[in-house]
Amino acid sequence: MLSQVEALWTVLRARWEALRQRPEAGYSTETVLVTALLVAAALVVIAIVVSKVLTKANGITM
Repeated sequence: MLSQVEALWTVLRARWEALRQRPEAGYSTETVLVTALLVAAALVVIAIVVSKVLTKANGITM
């Protein structure tokens, strides 16, 4: 998962630099930041859900 976060961060930094060179593209910058925040939130939620499911699954006795 760390490599995915690093890849996402690299892409965001590259896009940020490209957008800084074009000041008229302000809306795109906002969209990229909001999308990045939503992706980060989704990763956190997925990690929490997986953790809880695994905990419940490991607690099942047969």
